[in-house]
Amino acid sequence: MSSTRTETAQKPTVNDIARVAGVSLATVDRVLNARPGVRLVTIEKVRKAIEELGYVRDTAAANLARKRVYNLMIVLPDTQNEFVQALRQQISELASRLVTERTRLATVSVPPFDPQGIVETLDGLDPEKVDGVAVMGPETPSVRDAVRRVRGKGIAVVALVSDLPSSERDHFVGIDNVSAGRTAAQLMGRFVHSSGKILVITGSRLARDHLERRQGFDAVIAEEFPDLEVAATIEGRDDPERIYRLMPSVFKNHPNICGIYSSAAGNAGLIQFLTEHRPDKHISIIAHELTPISRAALTDGTIDALISQDAGHLIRSTVRLLRATADKVPFNAAQERIRTDIYLKENMPPP
Repeated sequence: MSSTRTETAQKPTVNDIARVAGVSLATVDRVLNARPGVRLVTIEKVRKAIEELGYVRDTAAANLARKRVYNLMIVLPDTQNEFVQALRQQISELASRLVTERTRLATVSVPPFDPQGIVETLDGLDPEKVDGVAVMGPETPSVRDAVRRVRGKGIAVVALVSDLPSSERDHFVGIDNVSAGRTAAQLMGRFVHSSGKILVITGSRLARDHLERRQGFDAVIAEEFPDLEVAATIEGRDDPERIYRLMPSVFKNHPNICGIYSSAAGNAGLIQFLTEHRPDKHISIIAHELTPISRAALTDGTIDALISQDAGHLIRSTVRLLRATADKVPFNAAQERIRTDIYLKENMPPP
């Protein structure tokens, strides 16, 4: 009776690739790093050897050997709304830790909902100085064209929070906003105490995330809660003062409001108005993002439920995807999927 002993195979190396392909180590290095000066037939030999050996490149080791540093940028609206501030805080905290991973993380501020500011920022990026950029902003033809130009330079692009067409960016990091809107409608339909009108406050009609939330919200209300009527959208521009100023005329024109879906930022203005002008009847309010202000409103019953996304997960995922795209390596799709959280006052996490 014969027996077979199986040795634990070592991971193939660049030396193995050179041996199997019959080329020098320098040639293998040029092929792996996509440098010029290698004939197509030789490139094919190296690729065939890589496939036969099952070689998987250790990108971190290769970058360390080349003293590679990732230079990543995140473009955010220049606003004081609490969700954007939470993103900035996460960027600041992560940036200090990423130094040991040879990654530089910077932010650029542009006016909120200003396509031209985003276009000018993207067009000014130098591929010698920036490896990847994440953009949080409106979707317009000019922004889409600018994203296309940036990718043409070899710079990786992530759409952050609000998506862009998949044909333009490399990845989207954020919740499924249509699903979030549908979830808000389900909660609203169960929380309202009477028939009437639902007020929807959005940031901008140029923001894809806001439009998708409204799309999902309207669909579920029409399908499952026909006694509720969704009023025309109020565009708050994520500005608490603007929302506060708009509320008196809105309530005067719609005295039968029974629910409010605040689908964007600027909740502070709405909360201030409701605190100062207590309505005669309960108005169910569904809002977005767990922040100090919305947490307090959820605790005291002003807001009934919050739909939220983890700011830390958003930024960590953005960095991982930009680096993976810059290195042209696979990524873990499950790890980068942003979860939609639903908070009531009973299940809020600790501050």
